[in-house]
Amino acid sequence: MIGGAIFRRRAQRLKPHLQAMNGNSALEQRYLQVKTRIRRAAQAAGRNPDGIHLLAVSKTFPAGSIAALAAIGQLDFGENYLQEALGKMAALAHLRPHWPLGGAPVDGRQQMPVLRPDGLRDVSLDGLLETLPNELEPGLQWHFIGPIQSNKTRKIAEAFDWVQSVGEERIARRLSEQRPAHLPPLNVCIQVNASGEPTKSGCSPDQADALAPAVAELPNLRLRGLMAIPEPTEDEAVQLRRAGEMRGLFERVRESLGAGAVAGHFDTLSMGMSADLESAIAQGSSLVRVGSALFGERKI
Repeated sequence: MIGGAIFRRRAQRLKPHLQAMNGNSALEQRYLQVKTRIRRAAQAAGRNPDGIHLLAVSKTFPAGSIAALAAIGQLDFGENYLQEALGKMAALAHLRPHWPLGGAPVDGRQQMPVLRPDGLRDVSLDGLLETLPNELEPGLQWHFIGPIQSNKTRKIAEAFDWVQSVGEERIARRLSEQRPAHLPPLNVCIQVNASGEPTKSGCSPDQADALAPAVAELPNLRLRGLMAIPEPTEDEAVQLRRAGEMRGLFERVRESLGAGAVAGHFDTLSMGMSADLESAIAQGSSLVRVGSALFGERKI
């Protein structure tokens, strides 16, 4: 995950542009509220807030909202749907200058319209992009967090920086084989179906023990950790218990990988969303995936 200090110097200058486009002052306020929740949860758990990263889950939301968050320092974005994500990557290629030449998945940023959150009209990205700072290294980081179909692995391997939803060795092998040679290793997390729900993707906790070393050996992947989506509940005690079980699994898998480079990269426990991020942080989450608390409720 990448910090956003390089953007904050320009936040005040950009604010009028951002407010004029899509009413993003409300988006910025929600972002600050989420960051405050993370900081307070970390402090309550005796942890350093800087060790907990925010992944903005931007599925179904327009590229303009992503650009607005990028302008105030949020660089990691999670997408569930491949075609939707590729369109946003094209629209926001300007904000990804670290991407090696030849690695951009698609062209045509100027053709990507941005819908206002109120749906009133389309707004071009060009005006906003011109106001953003030029020194954007390393830029946006794109995480694929949705279910992976085998016929989509090539485009995922070509376009994303992270894939958090690897639940089978077969899928991991395809991602490794299809990762372009000019790109760095693809960061991946093993998705664990922590609650055993039949509608959820991911491997079982027991399967994660065997899957982790197999994924770690693949040459074009970098195994970074585990991702989980426990069954939703408002019961804080249940949230804490399930998050604690995931922390135990994470520690067990990391220990089984042993010392060295592989275990050294295994540093990410991705769990906690809008409704339960405090419980997840209390139990050791290093990355929380937040959508509705950040962007607002999705219109289905």
